[in-house]
Amino acid sequence: MMDDRDLAVSRRGVLAAGAASVAVSQVPLSRAGAADSTAKPAQQAVRLSVNGKAHDLTLDTRTTLLDTLREHLQLTGTKKGCDHGQCGACTVLVNGQRINSCLSLAVMHQGDEVTTVEGLGTPDKLHPMQHAFVEHDAYQCGYCTPGQICSAVAVLDEIRKGVPSHVTSDLTGTMQPTNIEMRERMSGNICRCGAYSNIAEAMAQVAEG
Repeated sequence: MMDDRDLAVSRRGVLAAGAASVAVSQVPLSRAGAADSTAKPAQQAVRLSVNGKAHDLTLDTRTTLLDTLREHLQLTGTKKGCDHGQCGACTVLVNGQRINSCLSLAVMHQGDEVTTVEGLGTPDKLHPMQHAFVEHDAYQCGYCTPGQICSAVAVLDEIRKGVPSHVTSDLTGTMQPTNIEMRERMSGNICRCGAYSNIAEAMAQVAEG
């Protein structure tokens, strides 16, 4: 049977062994971390056509399309909102379809056609949707507006092509740009100013035209 002295030694032995194992396990982790910190990020050549102009870039493969547009091409019309694909402020058109550019890597779009709000129209020659947003005061503070306009243009194109949404009741007939259709399709674009009614009116004006 163990006496108190034997028990104390055993306790010290357990503590010492535990401390030693922790120290040994930390050495390779520290070395691995140091090695990772000095490694250079992977680079890749990317060719994009943005607003009708070709761009040849060499990018960190982790660079999003949003950061490529804003930081490398200085097209700052596209906004970085939540950076999690939840607000729609970064919406652009890629090959005619709308995407959240903050969730898409630039290297995924080799040779793609990208259209930002700058490519839809100019101050001297506005796109009909841009003109309608101004006329109906749908821009409010303006931060979400580029994404809203790009989405709105794509929404009307989706309806023209007969692409259904969650509220489409008739999948066989000609799809109509009803208020509920447009509102459902625009639900991924958030406006903190609450200009939703104005945006819907602007879209309806363009749809009628």
